[in-house]
Amino acid sequence: MNGISLLAALKAFDATARLGSMTQAAKQLGLQQPTVSAHVLRLEQEFEVELFHRRGRRLELSGFGCLLLEQTRRVFSGEEDAQALLLAARQHYVGRLQIHAIGPYNVLPILKHYRLRMPNVNLSVAVADSQTIISRILDWRGDVGIVLGAPVDPQLFRMPLRKQALVVFCHKHHPLAAKTAITMKDLAGQGLVSREEGSTTRRVFEQTLRKHQVTMRTVLEMGSREAVREAVAQGFGIGVVAQPAYIADERLVQLPLADATMHTEVHVVCRQERSQVPLIQAFIEAARLFSTDTKRIQDTGSDPCKAGLM
Repeated sequence: MNGISLLAALKAFDATARLGSMTQAAKQLGLQQPTVSAHVLRLEQEFEVELFHRRGRRLELSGFGCLLLEQTRRVFSGEEDAQALLLAARQHYVGRLQIHAIGPYNVLPILKHYRLRMPNVNLSVAVADSQTIISRILDWRGDVGIVLGAPVDPQLFRMPLRKQALVVFCHKHHPLAAKTAITMKDLAGQGLVSREEGSTTRRVFEQTLRKHQVTMRTVLEMGSREAVREAVAQGFGIGVVAQPAYIADERLVQLPLADATMHTEVHVVCRQERSQVPLIQAFIEAARLFSTDTKRIQDTGSDPCKAGLM
């Protein structure tokens, strides 16, 4: 297999692995489906490897296929980045940016800035937890992420975006709801609606409980902040979410803490080697503008948008 045919075969494999379908891969590559199938089969036969487990019409990546996909993503993502760079040099700024975020409240204000600079870029936003987002960025399944905490992986570029307080809240008929403020000791023995294991919000809250030597009873463990809110609204226990994720609800009451403060830090992340790609670099700059605006509002107590200055 010469260099040109090997490259074509690897492209066919890469597209099939990413899209999970030879038909979809053929559409993306502008080829016929039998051609894509032949490319993949030739790779397997030439190098005596199994790239996919074939289960009827379904394709599942083999262990070796996963390893090969990591390499082809490095190769072809670089090719895609080079194309984006060339397009940017011509001031066309077209393409697609895949964004993965912990919630819409952190990403949408950034996109307002981004659209001013990159109006022709197709934007895709997926919401997930921080661990999933980091995994997707590292696996080349996303361009940029917005996560809680500061990931330490050396493969990642990261930029602080904002700090956000954690809010403790309960149902309006909960015994603590009548208090104007509570102490950490008031939470002892109370039922807790918790986020799943690995959640940054959960980790920070549990650290605060340990610091104050307080133990709560976990009555429910939920997979999203929306689920936590609804469970608390239905009377299952006390919940904790980041301030931007707390939505006013007549069934809920916030519980200000008199003796503790809790916050998490939000970061923008991408792969180190992609931080200078024009579409990603523009997002980082938009995030920096949003971060500056947010800090100014926090420091001065005024919103320039509401003041008619923007």
